[in-house]
Amino acid sequence: MDKEIKSIKKNNTWELTELLQGHKTIGVKWVFKSSSTRQTKLNEKGEIHKHKARLVAKGYKQEYGVDYTEVLAPVAWHDTIRLVISMEAQNSWPIFQLDVKSAFLHGELQEQVYVEQPACYVQPGKEKQVYRLKKALYGLKQAPRAWYSHMEAYFAREGFQKCPYEHPLFTKSGEEGQILIVCLYVDDLIYTGNDVAMFNDFKKSMMHEFDMSDLGLMHYFLGIEVVQSSAGISISQK
Repeated sequence: MDKEIKSIKKNNTWELTELLQGHKTIGVKWVFKSSSTRQTKLNEKGEIHKHKARLVAKGYKQEYGVDYTEVLAPVAWHDTIRLVISMEAQNSWPIFQLDVKSAFLHGELQEQVYVEQPACYVQPGKEKQVYRLKKALYGLKQAPRAWYSHMEAYFAREGFQKCPYEHPLFTKSGEEGQILIVCLYVDDLIYTGNDVAMFNDFKKSMMHEFDMSDLGLMHYFLGIEVVQSSAGISISQK
């Protein structure tokens, strides 16, 4: 819980203020359950890798047209992910994986949204004040869309081209035939290509822009176990 609050503050997600007249607050709750919210992170062996606490907004209380408008956020098809893996195998490229910590907290909000102070973290003497969200919280209807819009803008700024048929797939080309391919699935992304310098520049840029976990060579992604070796690559879901 402390790590989650620290991450929220570090990302400048909200500010404490008085509730403006005519506005309402949205409640928040702490989530620890693992079945649908992935708060217990597992590794490729099915073992517990780490536990997480997530502060979630009660988005079901939001009103369409007032608290949010667009909600859609594209994610890569599994067919696309397998295609990227097959390209890596055919060309003997390495494929790497990054994970964005608290991804939805990076999404900029256009609407005015107020949330209650979270349980166990109410500031003494300011109990009646609320938080105005500058960026999205998990649970908000527009959180996925805000996050994807932020990532889309980042890739455009860094010179990537978005695939017109698969929007979470981005490519970047160099003057001498270098290529970098990035595939995005919410807060997880994989990348491959044929140039080590492009790998390093991309990873450095991502870690400057976001709070990232560098997972190294891809080995476990969306429930798929991946084994890379000099003999080739194999995927399974044993």
